[in-house]
Amino acid sequence: MKTNQLRVVTLVLALFVCCVTLSAQKFAIFSDIHVTPGNANEAKLKAAVAEVNKSDVDYVLVSGDLTNEGSDEQLHNVKSIFDAFTKPYYIIPGNHENTWSQSACKTFNDLWGADRFVFTVGDLVVVGMNCGPFMKMGDGHIKQEDLIWLDKILSEKVKPGMKVLSVNHYPILDDLDNYRDYVAILKKYPVITHQCGHYHRWRLYETDGINGLIVRALDMGNGDYGYTLMNVDLKSNWIHVYNKILDQTPIPMYAYKMSTEYYDSPAPASLQTKEDARFAVEKVFADNATIFTRLGLDEKNIYFGNSLGICKALDKQTHKVKWEYKTAAMLYARPAVDRKYVVLPTADRRLVWLDKKSGKETYAFNADGPYVADGVIEKGILYQGGYKTFQAWDIAKHKLVWRFDDIDNYCQAAPVIDGGDVIFGAWDTYLRSINKKSGKLQWKWNNGKTVNLFSPGNVVPVVAADKVVVVAPDRVATAVDRKSGKQIWREKNENKVRESLGRSEDGKVAYAKTMDGELVAMSTE
Repeated sequence: MKTNQLRVVTLVLALFVCCVTLSAQKFAIFSDIHVTPGNANEAKLKAAVAEVNKSDVDYVLVSGDLTNEGSDEQLHNVKSIFDAFTKPYYIIPGNHENTWSQSACKTFNDLWGADRFVFTVGDLVVVGMNCGPFMKMGDGHIKQEDLIWLDKILSEKVKPGMKVLSVNHYPILDDLDNYRDYVAILKKYPVITHQCGHYHRWRLYETDGINGLIVRALDMGNGDYGYTLMNVDLKSNWIHVYNKILDQTPIPMYAYKMSTEYYDSPAPASLQTKEDARFAVEKVFADNATIFTRLGLDEKNIYFGNSLGICKALDKQTHKVKWEYKTAAMLYARPAVDRKYVVLPTADRRLVWLDKKSGKETYAFNADGPYVADGVIEKGILYQGGYKTFQAWDIAKHKLVWRFDDIDNYCQAAPVIDGGDVIFGAWDTYLRSINKKSGKLQWKWNNGKTVNLFSPGNVVPVVAADKVVVVAPDRVATAVDRKSGKQIWREKNENKVRESLGRSEDGKVAYAKTMDGELVAMSTE
């Protein structure tokens, strides 16, 4: 048995030695770095950058999760470290830059120019793009405009005899909600490998004939810090992958021959849908970008924003776009619709009043940070969460009624306006109740966690007569007393509640969708 194992090891090592030639393009790959200022990963990343600079690596690929929370401070810090590379490096964000982003995903683009890249090395085209998820917990998603861009850029750059290396943070599996659309484009071109991270472990897999490679994280635990080396040799048609632990000799991980023989496979069960005879779905409009916002509605129009930062008014009858308004960043918040105005919360740090008929800007308030939360209008007053602030606005007068600024991070979900209370969560670990008239704090509740990522930051609370029910990423449902904010009960559901929450029409039942796709009902009485 040991003799056979030695033969296998010898054969693998022989393949690595004989197949790696001087013609190979050598890549260092960093994924899942998770650096915050002062943590252990920061020092190890600096050491890794210095090590790569002394090596014969040609290019560096960074495939996401540079930080823990995607904050401006963390992104600026990581960029200062990466800027020490003497090798060209190409970078995309991961879910930790997209899901929790102080700037609504804008700072990454400001620092690196874009959240996608393409470059050519001889006969190899290397292309990478952001795959979300964008400002919400969920599956990854490639924006519609990026799919269009991918097909266009590859059709222009890939000439006969050339190959393609694809890069994302997520694998081309059902981790991406639209991965079938993505794969359909990739299969039109000679893609030799799709490289990603996300899982903090090694894995070689295949999707429709495309080889997929999941690589290591910077920190693999037990003192194992390092990165990935990949040699791509188009002459021999071999790819060699190494585990490069800091200060150690590269360890061979995989050697595989390039293949572009693709096939079609059925969609996995997780992405299959069933039609219900009681309902009919009709597509009335297809946008050229991804729609992240919920819909604002009135009798005649539908209002929404997209990932190109454009707000549109769509006629309900003709399904034609009546007007558009362009902003400087992706839109996440639902346009708030009043009698005369559409108030648009933007990620470019403005609250914009648009004329409902023309879409023309009539007023804009410049804020200190992005707006990503849905606002709620009651009797002409807009209640709107922002970055480290919550505001009440008289829409007709363009006048700030009050603002509450004792918040340490951004608001993401819509508030609940009930009686004299305004109840909302923020990504600073707190759920708050504010007096609707005065804007004064009535109480705030914390789930016992100090980590922002466990906040009830992206959940619309269920408010009953005497209770407020929330769920949070700590996977626990909680009821607190509506008057005092004191905790009544906490339920750690086995099915993993997280952010999705709703209520019955009479308010007596709260419903939570779990991470496992089940529905949990909880009494609010």
